[in-house]
Order: sequence, then structure tokens, then C-alpha cells
Amino acid sequence: MLKDSATDSLHGAPTGFTHDAVVHATDADFVARAAAFVSEGLAAGETIVAALPPERVAVLRDALGPDRHKVRFSDMTVAGGNPARLIPFWRSIIEQHPGPVRAVSEAAYPGRSAAAYDEVLLHEALSDIAFADDRSFRLYCAYEASVGIDPTVTHAGPSGAGALAEKAFRTALDGVPDRAERWEFGPDELGEVRQWLGGQAASHGVSRDRLEDLSLALHEICTNSIRFGGGRGLLAVWIADGALICDVTDRGRIDDLLVGRVLPPLDGLGGRGVWLANQLCDLAQLRSGDDFTQVRLHTRLR
Repeated sequence: MLKDSATDSLHGAPTGFTHDAVVHATDADFVARAAAFVSEGLAAGETIVAALPPERVAVLRDALGPDRHKVRFSDMTVAGGNPARLIPFWRSIIEQHPGPVRAVSEAAYPGRSAAAYDEVLLHEALSDIAFADDRSFRLYCAYEASVGIDPTVTHAGPSGAGALAEKAFRTALDGVPDRAERWEFGPDELGEVRQWLGGQAASHGVSRDRLEDLSLALHEICTNSIRFGGGRGLLAVWIADGALICDVTDRGRIDDLLVGRVLPPLDGLGGRGVWLANQLCDLAQLRSGDDFTQVRLHTRLR
């Protein structure tokens, strides 16, 4: 299956980037199509980047033979383990290479958690918005059939993607489980929140380095709740899918769908906390509607 969500054309010339989605039933199917896509780009003198899980990198490198040295390979489980990092990842590639860039991606690789697949879907829709004017960028998104994601939904073009992303972004995440520990906080409780989180994390085996990253990310998000969300927030903490999960809600609203995926200016008033959380956490989920903002941070236990 191929879904091409290139933007509308004027006199036959594309006005935005091309976002292809291809479902592969087998490794051989993936290799045949992806290698052809890469070879076409190499023949045209384009910059080629492949961000794939390690097993996909290995089979594609083998299929390309001597040409594999002309392709920049990245481990998707690192570059896009948190899908919110992928838009800035591709943006940095585009900025480093002013000519045409052709990329192969598999963000929805097998083995992700249900929450991570949700974030891949949101990422794909936001990509059509983030790169709408990058007419020299072509992105080939591979989907393994067993994952069960319909790419005709995630690759809807800028207009369709905007509606899809808006709906997902404005809808709260699934409810916090009853077993979660809860803490209401304001400006005076931020230090206590960090101490309490440290105790929770240590009891579940989170390493010191990972705890430091999570503590910094959580501090930024809680500070945002105080500054922009009505002065107070609610923190809930629980364990699920092998991760420590911290969920912060407040009464604020975020208008920018790309918040945390575009590096904010140094003199900006907001956005840096979400950006930092995206860099520090294994997974970060953000939703915001008329009377709520919700940020959910995931840190693997091991």
C-alpha cells in the first residue's frame, strides 16, 4: 500500500514536501521498495538518510551493496524512541543539506508500547504541518503490516493532517489509574514534589542518572503549570509497561500544536520546558484543550 500526502501542485510542481507511506508484509518487500527509493535518490544526487530500527538498517545496508556508504544511517530507536524528537531530527538534516533530501523512516517499528504508537500517529500528522513548505524534502515512511496501523489515516496531507492533529492534541489522554499516587502542588511545593518523586523512583529501581533527567523534566513541566496553568497543578505517578509515568495536569491551554518540537527562541516566554522534557524522557505526551493541559512523562525502569 502506498499513500502519498504531497501537498497540492501548481502547474505540475509540488508546493510542499512529499510524505509517502508504504506498508510492507515481509522484510523482502521492505528491502525491494526502500532500496529502489534510495537508489533513485542517489542517481539524482540527493542526500539520503535512513532512520530505522537496527535490524532494518542491517538489511537495507546489505541490499545497497557499495552504495551503502553514500547513505547516512541512524538508529530510529535512539533518534525517535520518543517520537516528539523526530521533527527536530529531520529539521536538522534539512538545515545541514540545502539540496534535496530523501529519507527513509520507520517510526512505527514493532515492539513499541501503545502510548508510543499513539505518539507516532500524532507525529506523522504534525509532520505534514511542520514540513509543508519544504518542497525539497521527501520522506518515505515504512510500516510493518503486523503493527496494524493504517497509514492512510496518518498521512493525510496538510489540510487533513491539521484536522487530525488538532483533534488528537485537544483530546485528553486516557484516565489516570486508581492505583496512582497523587500530589497537588503550587509554588511552595515544588521542592517537596522533587523529593517525593525521588523516593518513588528509587523504590522502583530507576537509576540515579535517569532520575536526574526525570526530575529536571518534571520540574520544568510543573513550573509551566504554575506560570501558565493557573498557579497550581496535579501530579500523578504510577508504573505501567515497564516505565515510571508522571502525569501533570493544570487548567492552562496551549495553542501551538508544534510546541516542544521546534526549539523556541532564547528570549521566548514558553515552550522550552516541553522541549527539554522531550529530550530527557523516553516518551513525552502532551495534550491541551480549552480548559486543560496534560503532560505525561515516561521513564523506563531499566
